Amino acid sequence: MDTLLSQMISLRRTLHQNPELSGREHQTADTIVAHLRAVGLPAQRFAETGVVCDLPGQQPGARIALRADTDALPITERTGLPFASRHPGRMHACGHDGHSSILLGAAMQLAAAPPPAPIRCIWQPAEEAATGAQSMVNAGVLDGVDMIFGGHIDPRFPSGQLIVTDGAVNASTDHLCVTVTGQQAHGARPHESRDAVLAAAQLIVALQSIVSRELPPDEAAVVSIGRMEAGCSHNIIAGSARLEGTIRSQNPAVRAQLAASIRRIAAGIGAAHRAEIAVAISPGAPALINEPVPTRLARHAAEAVVGAAQVSVLPERNMGGEDFAVYLQHVPGCYVRFGAACPERPFAPAHSSRFDFHEAAMLPASRWMAAVARAAGGHRRSGTL
Repeated sequence: MDTLLSQMISLRRTLHQNPELSGREHQTADTIVAHLRAVGLPAQRFAETGVVCDLPGQQPGARIALRADTDALPITERTGLPFASRHPGRMHACGHDGHSSILLGAAMQLAAAPPPAPIRCIWQPAEEAATGAQSMVNAGVLDGVDMIFGGHIDPRFPSGQLIVTDGAVNASTDHLCVTVTGQQAHGARPHESRDAVLAAAQLIVALQSIVSRELPPDEAAVVSIGRMEAGCSHNIIAGSARLEGTIRSQNPAVRAQLAASIRRIAAGIGAAHRAEIAVAISPGAPALINEPVPTRLARHAAEAVVGAAQVSVLPERNMGGEDFAVYLQHVPGCYVRFGAACPERPFAPAHSSRFDFHEAAMLPASRWMAAVARAAGGHRRSGTL
């Protein structure tokens, strides 16, 4: 087995057996630091549960950053892998163990032959909570950084493919909470009530008209209600109800429009049903929009690593969230996907108990990371592409 790949597999399996949830990645950070120092690379804890490794370039100047995420999910694993999670209710079900290992491999390659510009390798916690990137930015992780790159393992694509897409590749992820307050009454005397369940039901149906009737057909957006709580008995009309959902878009202007439409519709339905409807929208990660120059660098690096035939684009709009987008509010960058379908296992989606990926896919992914870091450093020095 390739020595580089074996190092990555070793770290991946150690992390996979010992997953930690968002904001609690203390052992994870210690493990990453230990693996970096074992191969002679500098490493430091950063922002409590993050890790940073700074590598010198041929010349001083602005850094190129590479980012991986490290947290796991609250899922009980059912893969049957020999290195499955040792902790029921915690699992690396989104490939972050692989991302962390891919970045280790990239750092080893960049340390072996200094790149044109200095490199900052970032292992970020709490991506699943959509708070980790901001905490790292607040702690100064982007100080002196000129451009940033990252990627996500994706077993929907053949192992070894690299998926480089221009423009929007992830959606903003805002949390919607609606409280409906009416008047409780006996189920036999509905005229004495202000039915919170009826108002909530009308609101759920009406919200589905926003995307279909207020947005252009080519705009990608989602308004989904995933949770409703109301009532205490079958013969009591509920006086209150609570809804929770997610609001997603790939266009900042549409993001604002969705929020305004939800508030407008809620106010109208509240008036129609004599209920008070309070809408709270908590901002999540912004839309992840790849910028042109970093994306061209990413594509050229991908073609150099795996060949043009193995480089593709996302075939459809992706409404999943990714807090790598926070970094792109500060510096230009590009986020790609690493094809990692398991040839010997049936497909299982991310965030599921049987999620797995082809470990050999980590090798081209790490080579791409090293290649794009070199290309970006060279571009910054020469000013050409």
